[in-house]
Amino acid sequence: MRKTIFLALTAVFLTVAPVWADTYTVDPDHSTVSFKIKHILSKTQGQFNKFEGTVDYEPGKPETWSASGKIDAASIDTNVAERDKHLRAADFFDVEKFPSIVFKTTGVKEVTETGAKVEGVLQMHGVERPIVLDVTIGGVADDPWGNTRAAFTAVTKVNRKDFGMVYNQTLDKGGLMLGEDVDITLEIEAILKK
Repeated sequence: MRKTIFLALTAVFLTVAPVWADTYTVDPDHSTVSFKIKHILSKTQGQFNKFEGTVDYEPGKPETWSASGKIDAASIDTNVAERDKHLRAADFFDVEKFPSIVFKTTGVKEVTETGAKVEGVLQMHGVERPIVLDVTIGGVADDPWGNTRAAFTAVTKVNRKDFGMVYNQTLDKGGLMLGEDVDITLEIEAILKK
């Protein structure tokens, strides 16, 4: 009897095709990782120039979707050398102690034909926090050099204090120099692994 059940279960597992997603590697030459934060009255923006990642994606099969990425924290670039030096120091990213910013998905929800909410864990400045990326799917297309590419835009907002970055300055007439919320935008173009 046990042998019959085992054989029946084996037959079921062998006839059910596994669902795998295609794996794409982020193309840093055609992708950006940028951010904005309030500075006194307006918003200052910057980006990270060195990053890598992969995206598992199969159109119409969100149960297979996942992504992971790693950013070189020292590659922060706001177009002002002295400010970038300060951002790399212990008041902010402390890049010598925490050289990488890492993201990994944990789930996908609210899927539509053109987007989804992608849940994940962001590790930054030695702290891990759950975040949700609001993802817009740009689609999949072949390029002129024989590669298949996929494109995604992802936006989210994090509070820098949640990651232990509490530095600020009080203005002469009251208020603080820096905001707490950071708007993050990822423009990702990725190439299908062959």
